[in-house]
Amino acid sequence: MPSASKSWLLLCGFVLFYIIYLLFGALVFSSIERPAEDELRRDTQRLKEAFLNQSCVSAATLELFLSRVLAANKHGVSVLRNSSGRSNWDLASSMFFANTLVTTVGYGHPTPLSDAGKAFSIVYALLGVPFTMLVLTACVQRIMQPLVLAPVGLLQRSGLKPRPATVVHFLLLLAAVVLCCLLAPAAVFSALEASWTFLDSVYFCFISLCTIGLGDFVPAARPGQPYRALYQVAVMVYLFIGLMMMYLLLRTFHKMADVHGLTTFFQLPRCEASLLADDTEPIVGNDPTPPRPKDKAATKPLDPGSQPSYNSINKG
Repeated sequence: MPSASKSWLLLCGFVLFYIIYLLFGALVFSSIERPAEDELRRDTQRLKEAFLNQSCVSAATLELFLSRVLAANKHGVSVLRNSSGRSNWDLASSMFFANTLVTTVGYGHPTPLSDAGKAFSIVYALLGVPFTMLVLTACVQRIMQPLVLAPVGLLQRSGLKPRPATVVHFLLLLAAVVLCCLLAPAAVFSALEASWTFLDSVYFCFISLCTIGLGDFVPAARPGQPYRALYQVAVMVYLFIGLMMMYLLLRTFHKMADVHGLTTFFQLPRCEASLLADDTEPIVGNDPTPPRPKDKAATKPLDPGSQPSYNSINKG
């Protein structure tokens, strides 16, 4: 099997295992947290009935009622009649929570109720976070050639010098990421979420893709949300692709800074030739053939226009 085909096959295996890992987490979280949520829902309903049956409410009773209602609302359980029937720990919602956990977005809604759920979250994140970073890195390395190295080489062959070519490419990539990962999704979110303005949606997209995850805006949290499960799966796909593009943008900026000498000026780690070569050799599916001994011709510098690679850019 050719090395490229094997690399793509292994990458698809990584992504498939990532999806299976999310499904496994969703099943465990749902089985652990749903009974605890149902118990909290019943307790909140009994508290509401007891409060309504009192003819005279004291300040202490009102304060106790409000504190318990707010505590239940923090875990996604509301006393409102139109919000009490929807579980926050069905399969789709549990998978959405698992996805925000391993991507470190962490909206904080809902949160585990039981001690078992909290303990499993720790173990699940310890394994899931580094594996998610591994999958994202592998995906970024596969798209470096068509989205970074080839366009830079094309700009150089069109007559631009190496440094202007890297700047033009970075600005074009930045505009594409802003349009495709911020503005366009924000328009979709503002249409699907009735209470969100376009600015709210842009803010949500930026906060999510930066993995800040403040939790003040959470998609698919509105009562009676149509096609809620499909909506949550679509948001998970958006988060994965968006994080991958943000990582690609950061890698491209680092390489551009290296070409312009900024990494040397600020005494930061540089993208050396050996590291740059890794972008054309994915971390999965490397050819096991031992490297051939280098000769004098192999040590000669490449012609800047011969290959669309950052390795050929003159950093001087």
